[in-house]
Amino acid sequence: MNEHRYFILHKPINMVSQFVSTHDVRLLDSINFKFPEGTHAIGRLDKNSEGLLLLTTNKKVTRLLFQGEHPHSRTYLVQVINKISAETASKLAKGIAISATNGAEYITTPCAVSIVDKPSYIKELTTKPLHKNVTNSWITITLTEGKFHQVRKMVAAVNHKCLRLIRISIENIEIEKILPGEVKEVSHEYFFEKLNL
Repeated sequence: MNEHRYFILHKPINMVSQFVSTHDVRLLDSINFKFPEGTHAIGRLDKNSEGLLLLTTNKKVTRLLFQGEHPHSRTYLVQVINKISAETASKLAKGIAISATNGAEYITTPCAVSIVDKPSYIKELTTKPLHKNVTNSWITITLTEGKFHQVRKMVAAVNHKCLRLIRISIENIEIEKILPGEVKEVSHEYFFEKLNL
């Protein structure tokens, strides 16, 4: 029996986190990499989000990572319209009400939120151009939960529109210097150690 394989992908924007869809969307199979049969994404990033996406042929990893006994962290770099204050960042960190299914309200679990002056690895050429009169901020949000569109809903709840959403890490696996559309294959040992599984 072949050993399972493990991949780190920098998912570009305007791509869904799946290989098959009934909709006319850009799929993972458009990436210039030959994934083995049975490869699937662990968790998802929506079409308009980008950054770290983990893939594997090991079906047990999703359960271990997202339904295990201990919560696992994921960190997002978020660009929002207007300057975000320390008070607003603190409000996000303490937990905030967002919309949930069937019109219900959900209070997010406390998380880590930091204001970032200038993200070091975001190249100017890949940053969405903004009108000269539009101010913006970058923050990082580290969560141990992942409700539907949670980060976007969180920043909207404090009156900031999300311009760009990039997942930069899951536990100790980071996007590092992997460019959008690039894939890095890693060993079973590396994958499980870095994810604390």
